[in-house]
Amino acid sequence: MAAPILGLILAGGLGRRMGGVDKPLLELGSRTLLARVVERLGPQCPAGLVLSANGDPERFAGFPGAVLPDPVPGRPGPLAGLLAGLDFAAAHRPAVTHVLSAPGDAPFLPGDLAERLRAALGSAEIALAASGGREHYTVALWPVGLRADLRRALVERDERRVGAFVARHGAATASWPTQPLDPFLNLNAPDDMAAAEQAILAGLARD
Repeated sequence: MAAPILGLILAGGLGRRMGGVDKPLLELGSRTLLARVVERLGPQCPAGLVLSANGDPERFAGFPGAVLPDPVPGRPGPLAGLLAGLDFAAAHRPAVTHVLSAPGDAPFLPGDLAERLRAALGSAEIALAASGGREHYTVALWPVGLRADLRRALVERDERRVGAFVARHGAATASWPTQPLDPFLNLNAPDDMAAAEQAILAGLARD
């Protein structure tokens, strides 16, 4: 039997293009973006979900797991959130070998994400999701064993780009179609929210 996966939702961004709000708490249709990500990711992660977010964790009081601040100072971005998730798995989920990360503003994640990324791994250390010829570095399956090198990348090498860290280790890729809807659509700006609402109204995604 495969080891259980821990899900990590990345919500540490500043949301500048949305006016500096917590994007995962924005409402799309009848629910928040975060609730939609939880609904899609939760069933794929038997070891539960954790949320990478800085600031007051009480604003995520309804989240069904731990809220993890960056383990290194300076808000260095998604890699710090990833390190928080890997550290949590090592400390609290000893049976977990891999963490599945996804952004908190991607409400249409596919239901076979964990299954297909695990199948894609092969001999690679990391498995990335892709769509439309583009790799999504924050939608990926990461081994807990990478946490030591990730900490060195952040603290000693001042690494900030997820793509650069992935390139150091290499990754397998699993691809999804973008029609009728890209399952990895990130809602970064008001226009993206409007497009997502239209997709729901058109029946391309469930409400």
